[in-house]
Amino acid sequence: MTKRDILDWLSTPEPERESLYRQADEVRRTHMGDAVHLRGIIEFSNVCANDCLYCGLRRSNVALRRYRMAPDEILDVARRMAEWGQMTVVLQSGESPSRAGDRALGELIARIKRETPLAVTVSVGNRPRGTYAYWRDCGMDRYLLRFETSDADLYRRLHDGGSLEERLACLESLRALGVQVGSGFMIGLPGEDLDRLAENIYLCAALDLDMIGIGPYIPNPDTPMGNEPNAWAAAPEMFFVAIAVLRLACPTAHIPATTAFDAVFPGRGRDLALQRGANVFMPNSTPGRYRRDYQLYPNKPCVDEESGDCAACVLLRLKAIGRTIAIGPGHSRRNTAWASTVADSRKKNPGPSNF
Repeated sequence: MTKRDILDWLSTPEPERESLYRQADEVRRTHMGDAVHLRGIIEFSNVCANDCLYCGLRRSNVALRRYRMAPDEILDVARRMAEWGQMTVVLQSGESPSRAGDRALGELIARIKRETPLAVTVSVGNRPRGTYAYWRDCGMDRYLLRFETSDADLYRRLHDGGSLEERLACLESLRALGVQVGSGFMIGLPGEDLDRLAENIYLCAALDLDMIGIGPYIPNPDTPMGNEPNAWAAAPEMFFVAIAVLRLACPTAHIPATTAFDAVFPGRGRDLALQRGANVFMPNSTPGRYRRDYQLYPNKPCVDEESGDCAACVLLRLKAIGRTIAIGPGHSRRNTAWASTVADSRKKNPGPSNF
C-alpha cells in the first residue's frame, strides 16, 4: 500500500465512483461480514480543558451548559445496552484530566465489566501511559483517540498548542499495553486537498489500527472556525469516497458510519457509509436531557430523542439496507494477540489498587 495507490483511488472520476463503492463494499463483506456491530455512545461529560479551534466543547465556549453524569446514571444506561443489541459501551467526554477523575473512571469501568456483558471503549483524550494501564487493568478493552489531521503544523494550530507527536505517542503507548486502538480524522478541514486527505488515510494504514473513525468536518459557529467551510463543501461526495478508500487501504479495521454523515446527509448519511465500506453503527445512548449540551458541531442528529428511540431506529435502518446486527463484542479482526496480553496483565495488576 502506497500513498500513490491511495491518491489514485481518491482521484476516481465521478462516473466511476459507484464501481469504487462496490469494490469497497465487497472488501468489507469479505473481511468483516454483513453483520453490523452496534457500539452505544454515552457522552458522560462535556467539560473540557482544551480550547481546540473547531470544537463546540472548547473551554472558551461560554454558551454551553456544562455537565457530568453520575456513575450510577451511566451504569443504568450501560445495563440496558445489551437488550438494544449494543455490545460495546463507548464512554466519551471532553478532555479534562485529573487524578481523582481518572480513578473514578477506572472504578466505573470495573463496575461495567462486573455487572454487564459489554466491551468497554474509552475516549477521553491524551493521558499518561500509567493511566491507560490502570484503565486497562480495570477492564478497558479499547481506546479511541483520533489524530484529526496528519499535518503537524495544522494540528498544533487547531489544538491549543498541542502536538501531533504527543498524540501519536499516546497511540503507541496504548498499543504497547495491549489495548485495541482506534483513531481517525476529520474529512475536509479548511485547506485540505487530495494530497492531505491521502496522507491522513495513509497514516491510518501505517498505524495498523483496530478501529478507524472518520467523518466530515462541520464548522461550529460558537468557535473561531465557525466561518471556515469544509474543504469539500462543493463536492460532499468526497466524504463517501474517503470511506471507500479507507476500507480498501485498511480491509480488516472496524470502520464506523459516524454521526456526522447524517448531519450532512440527513436520514441517509450513515446508511450510505455502511454501503460504501463501513461496518459499525454507533447509536447515541446518552440520556436525552444531556444531548443538546454535547454538540461538537451544529445540527447534530438525534438530540431530541431518548436512548431507546435511537435503538429502535437503528434496527429499522439496518433492516432497510439488508444488514443484520452482529452478535458479540466485535473485537479486533486485525489480530488476537492483545487478548492474552490484557488477560495476563489483569491477573498481575488488579487495576483499582494500583493507581
